[in-house]
Amino acid sequence: MRRLAALLGLPLMIVVAGCAPAGTGPTAPLPSAEEDQDPFDRRAAAVAEGWSPGPGWSSGYIPLQDPTRLIGEANFTPATQTAFQAGWYRKPADLPARQPDQGTIRFLDGELRVPLVDADEAFRTLTHGSEPPSCPTLPKEPATPPPPAPGADDTVSSRPQGECVALTISKVELGTAPLHTSRGEAQVPAWLFTVEEIGAVVAATAVAPQAVGTVPDPVVPSDSAPEGLVAAQNIIEVDGTRLAFRLGVGSCDSEITPLVQEREDLVVVGGSVVRSTDVCDAMLKLEEVEVTLKEPLGTRPVLDALTGAPLRVGGN
Repeated sequence: MRRLAALLGLPLMIVVAGCAPAGTGPTAPLPSAEEDQDPFDRRAAAVAEGWSPGPGWSSGYIPLQDPTRLIGEANFTPATQTAFQAGWYRKPADLPARQPDQGTIRFLDGELRVPLVDADEAFRTLTHGSEPPSCPTLPKEPATPPPPAPGADDTVSSRPQGECVALTISKVELGTAPLHTSRGEAQVPAWLFTVEEIGAVVAATAVAPQAVGTVPDPVVPSDSAPEGLVAAQNIIEVDGTRLAFRLGVGSCDSEITPLVQEREDLVVVGGSVVRSTDVCDAMLKLEEVEVTLKEPLGTRPVLDALTGAPLRVGGN
């Protein structure tokens, strides 16, 4: 009887074992940390891991801004704005002829002695190597146009005076100018040109070409980019923890959102958009956005999440 009772109890035990309470049996494997990560964060992490700029990035001089820049506020007119952007300057007859000694670039994390160029070479940088067109000197006071002749088309006389202007340099001296570099903002030796027509100073960096490093080629992540990710084009402004930049979006994109992943040694930015389902042109539009960092940017590079490239400051 004891043997029979034991045999009769065996199926019961099996049945009971098969009815474990919910939640105590085998479950599906948990998602990995990578699968659980936001698509932008995964992309930014891949960009950060691929960033390997070499020692020159943190020990040399690699500018991330145009070598000529405006210092202070300028009193532009449409004509002088065009001349400034085109590099139309009359060459002064009294440019300093002495070859300067070495200068010092002052970074946030140290200094670097570099050879310099003379004022004549800096002036050629200012003009982009081009000659100004045959422009009249901008008058001190706007000229009063003569009345149109009877029967003449008065549209010509109604045009603004001085449409074509070559800018005049009234003073040239060697100094320094702030410039964004691979090591953050630095004070860089520069030739300072005081421009009469705009009442401002235009700086052209004086660092010799052999001392200027090059921006390393970006490493694009092998995985495809997340749907709706758009590239950051350039930095507009860095002010403490505020980082303003431009995104390249489609003219019909909506819900444009800046994205950022901040690390101790670098920052990755980009943007997300919702693509239009309607017929739309392929025109690129630059959208200005900004993010707030946890810490001031300092010497950290800002990388684009789509291309992996370090962003420059300025530009349109």
